[in-house]
Parts: sequence; C-alpha cells; structure tokens
Amino acid sequence: MKKLLLVVLAAIGGLLVYRQIQADRAEQDLWTEATDSVPSGSSV
Repeated sequence: MKKLLLVVLAAIGGLLVYRQIQADRAEQDLWTEATDSVPSGSSV
C-alpha cells in the first residue's frame, strides 16, 4: 500500500512539474513575441 501511495505521489509531482514547465514556456514565448523587433522593410 505504501508503494502505491509513493507511486501516486510521484506521478502527481511529475504532473505538477510538467505543467509548471509548460506555463513558463508559454510565458517566455509571449515575452519573446511582445519584445520582438519588427523588421523595418515591412510595408503593411
């Protein structure tokens, strides 16, 4: 029973770490897009 509990806790911990990494990556992509310089040759 203890081993099963440890496996469940490890899985939950892994999921939380994975979600935090995804959130950090999304925030970094947003900052990159927001601070990316616009090419001067574009005529829109």
